Amino acid sequence: MSTPDVSCVITAGEGGEDALAASLESVLDQSLRAVEALVVLPAGAPAGLRTAAGSAAVRSPDRVRVLDPGTDGVASLRNAGLDAALGTYVLVLDAGERLQRHACRNLWEAGTRTRADLVAGRWSRSTGEGSKEREPSWQQPLFARSRTVARFTEAPELAVRDALVTGFCVRRAALERHALRYDEDLTHSEVLFGPLVAAVVGRIALVRRRIVSGRAAPDAGRDLAGLVEAHRRVCHVLAAQGLAELREERDKSFLLDHLVPLVRTFPERPVAARERVAATAARVLPDVVPERVLLTLPPVERVGVRLLERGDADGVLTAAYALRRRGVVAAPLSVQDDGRVYWQGGPDPVLDVTELGHQYRPFDELTLMNRVTRYEAHGSRVLLAGRLVLPSHTGPAPDGRLTARLEFRVRDGSRAFHAPVDSLRPDATGISWSTGLDVTRLLRPFGPRDTVWDARMVVEDGRTRSVSDLFAAHDLVGPGERSPARPRLGRTTGDTWQPYVTLRDHLALRLEARHRPARTARGLVHYATHFRPARRVRLALRALGRRRDRLHARGFKVAVYRSWLLRLPKRRGSVVFESHMGTCYGDSPRAVHEEVRARGLRLRPVWVHADSTEGFPTDVRLVRRWSWRYLWALARAEYWVDNQGFPQNLDKPSGTTYLQTWHGSAYKRMGFDETRVRLQNTPQRERLQQAVHRFDHFLVRSEHDERTLARAYRLPERTLLRTGYPRNDVLLAARARDEAEGRLPRPALAAELGLPDHRKVVLYAPTFRGRPGTRKRQRLLLDAARFAERFGDTYTLLVRAHYLEAASLPACPPGTVVDVSRHHDVSEILALTDVLVTDYSSIMFDYALLDRPIVLFAPDLDAYAAERGSYFDLREKAPGPVTATEEELFAVLARLKTAETEFQERRTAFAEEFGAYDRGDAARAVVDTVFARHLAPSRTVPTGEAGR
Repeated sequence: MSTPDVSCVITAGEGGEDALAASLESVLDQSLRAVEALVVLPAGAPAGLRTAAGSAAVRSPDRVRVLDPGTDGVASLRNAGLDAALGTYVLVLDAGERLQRHACRNLWEAGTRTRADLVAGRWSRSTGEGSKEREPSWQQPLFARSRTVARFTEAPELAVRDALVTGFCVRRAALERHALRYDEDLTHSEVLFGPLVAAVVGRIALVRRRIVSGRAAPDAGRDLAGLVEAHRRVCHVLAAQGLAELREERDKSFLLDHLVPLVRTFPERPVAARERVAATAARVLPDVVPERVLLTLPPVERVGVRLLERGDADGVLTAAYALRRRGVVAAPLSVQDDGRVYWQGGPDPVLDVTELGHQYRPFDELTLMNRVTRYEAHGSRVLLAGRLVLPSHTGPAPDGRLTARLEFRVRDGSRAFHAPVDSLRPDATGISWSTGLDVTRLLRPFGPRDTVWDARMVVEDGRTRSVSDLFAAHDLVGPGERSPARPRLGRTTGDTWQPYVTLRDHLALRLEARHRPARTARGLVHYATHFRPARRVRLALRALGRRRDRLHARGFKVAVYRSWLLRLPKRRGSVVFESHMGTCYGDSPRAVHEEVRARGLRLRPVWVHADSTEGFPTDVRLVRRWSWRYLWALARAEYWVDNQGFPQNLDKPSGTTYLQTWHGSAYKRMGFDETRVRLQNTPQRERLQQAVHRFDHFLVRSEHDERTLARAYRLPERTLLRTGYPRNDVLLAARARDEAEGRLPRPALAAELGLPDHRKVVLYAPTFRGRPGTRKRQRLLLDAARFAERFGDTYTLLVRAHYLEAASLPACPPGTVVDVSRHHDVSEILALTDVLVTDYSSIMFDYALLDRPIVLFAPDLDAYAAERGSYFDLREKAPGPVTATEEELFAVLARLKTAETEFQERRTAFAEEFGAYDRGDAARAVVDTVFARHLAPSRTVPTGEAGR
């Protein structure tokens, strides 16, 4: 081979022959043929490893070279490979790491095209669960697209994270020019080498392709001292470059990528290993990371690192349980006079866990750590002991009769057995307990189907009860703690109870077959269910199951709906109501329904629900969305009424009138104005147009709606009903009541939500930030905990997430933050709200009718407007202050009276422009028009221009 394009240095060592073979095979299989492999053997390499390397060199003498530098250090082996490399670029692999098929080609082409000295790409590592691999999450933004940077500060993650431990190549000339070497006195020399190279070379190319897979799962506990020293030296490199900010980011990344994961692994480590790691940490960790950086971590993470730094092995184990089970009170908590809450060992700013909110929950609502400290089996008799943690602010009633019982529950929850706890010894920080029980007599499973039983403990004081899972270290129990079992169906179904600790660190018992009768019976059962006739029966049952599932598939239902159900005769007076795709009984469809009911129209209402029927009226027929009854009701209905859109692939029956009340005026672009829709293919756009053409009536509340929504959905003039929204009738009635009688007393809903009269009510209602078809829990842009801390004495914060999302709220003092996302009718919430905080939600157009303060909290206004598009400049027409940060928002709320006065005229103009047709009689007008044939002779509301 002439001068190779890429030299791949493979350091043979850990992993043995198989790991070396995997790495070598990946190099020789590269689509770029001008690639050489340099296998560097340690001095003490076993004969099998030398033979495997020699055989590869014999098979491919022009592409494989074997080096034996006579040293054992990994760094010195790598340096020997760098010295012997002949390629234009040099890449280093640890044994077991594998190159992707086109890795060298991608690196070499990027380097040649950009003339970069360093070319890097993605890599993945083992998760520690079999053959599963995963890329570190921080690689996504770093390698989101292929690009070239002139200096590594333009891609700081290269030094802030361990991005350059593998998956990169360096121009050999740059190595020689800068005398770049691995530090031979450093065990984790790869951590330092990458950032050092990035800091001194010139142009750097980043490719978005994966380069390396098979990197070993990280284990900071194996050589914590070497890892800490490597981190120190990387920080020195950054300091030498004058990059103090990057050094702080590097410190934080070191905590998140190495120390916090190390804390998480403590329950899986034996006692001796935990003690060894803690002792090493106490020696090498102090002063490595400044306290100001440590304080940027979430509470439990920083507690775990602090305890690791102190060498407290048992404390780290407790913190690990809290990390692995969020929300668990894992250690005694102390509440200081100033209200701050500290982990055991405080007060220390790092141990401040106030923001977890445990202090706001009573004893029966807390999830308490109940750690098993002893499990001894003596035949059928088992001795158990443990300790239940108690925070200082709550616990069992001191005058109550304290009792506890162990509960063993089968995994599916269908059956449970109980046993009283013999001894309870409460003190200031917890309850120590111990008991003995006869497992063989207590647990009587049937055998075949109930083989796994989870253990937990129930503590009662006569008034309240606390249920806690039993946590245990993974080395607490083993094969020596087995007990005999006596299933109800006989010991041929199982004969031994084996205790074990689950992946979630819970104590459980598993029924096993250890002796010959039970093993033989299980073997026969396995044979009977797996030999050929049984397999055929199983396949036939699966086929029947698939056919049954097809009967409930939406595609099949749509076909039946179109072919057969649409032929059914109409049911006179039948009205199908749906609000927000069945998620609630509210909005304008509810207002129309209640108007129909109040006026006694002889109609047959049907309401659609998505999941639960809670909150829906009980005196009407309810159907679940996409059920057969739903399709039947739609096919026979005389009227369809909804505010979002019935499924697009369900045609409207002939003779059915479709009233689309819609769900809000538009700030962001909608319908065919959306970039997402414009980029769709023709069939997708045609489906949307056909769905919109089903509308017979479409409610608008201003000329703005006509210019935006009506045009965006290409609605004909004849469909527009200029009545305003029926849901807003209650808001205009509330405003009139305010002007006549004042704001107090508040509506009855305030008492249901526990809202005191002396606090103003702030409603935070952000817009939907996902995409159609997505539904997930979102972290709010507004920090509710900070709001409660700042304004808890004067405001109650109501949070209403979009109906397609759910809010993730922190624990806050009682009465300061209330989640009203599941309340059915938002108009009722608006009527009792004193201040609205929103971003781009259409709720601001409705709330403006009340003439109450509106504050816009829009940290990403420019980015949102650029991505989604908008119909007007929000800053120019906003009915209240537009804030970009929490501090700006809090400053406005602190001087709310001033802001309310300043924006009075703009708020009035906003309401007049976007709610001109809202007059307080929309529900009556809609019923008069749409259901005219079911009324006694009465006035109807004209459509088109005459309706203005």
